[in-house]
Amino acid sequence: MSDFPFCDYTFRDHALLTAALTHSSYANENREKGIHSNERLEFLGDSILGFICAKHIFETYKQLPEGELTKLRAAIVCEYALYELAERLELGPRLLLGHGEKQGGGDQRPSVLADAAEAVLAAVFLDGGMEAAEAFLLPYIQEKAELIVRGRRTADYKTSLQEIVQKNHQETLSYHLKEESGPDHDKRFVIEVLINSNILASGEGKSKKLAEQAAARAALELMGESI
Repeated sequence: MSDFPFCDYTFRDHALLTAALTHSSYANENREKGIHSNERLEFLGDSILGFICAKHIFETYKQLPEGELTKLRAAIVCEYALYELAERLELGPRLLLGHGEKQGGGDQRPSVLADAAEAVLAAVFLDGGMEAAEAFLLPYIQEKAELIVRGRRTADYKTSLQEIVQKNHQETLSYHLKEESGPDHDKRFVIEVLINSNILASGEGKSKKLAEQAAARAALELMGESI
């Protein structure tokens, strides 16, 4: 039976999976037990992710020039896209977090979850080799790449909005925190996106980064861009 709800993979060495889910805050609280964080695995996973993604889009989108391939890869491997992958893998509830990090909602923080997704990919690679890592990741990369190339959605709405605004050198894009509410473990943020000093749209999320992405997406929709 697979260890994940979205990707079909079962670990032979579950210690690798546990290591991939161990946040530095947990490792620091358990140093006497010799527990290490997932940071080294995250380092390896980042390189594996980049290679698998680059290989797939290079072989699949033969019509795209180098510059467009670079943009496509960046959209697929950005923090927000990795956060979405971690959500699909349901990594949040399985993370080993220190007490303070857990109380602060670390299991929902995009950066923490994105790092864990990279660490899990590295763990799959170490457990089953590159073939297993590709099989584990490719369904998600294929889906993400197709959606981006066809223009039906953007993995990183902030980057897309920035590229549009930059075409007019007189306009400046900025984000402003309008509202923050809720306890530490269940925060809610409302972010406004402004062009110069004019509010264009707003969005909300459980972190500032997610709220900014939601605001950027709303702005793109108002501009008539494909989402």
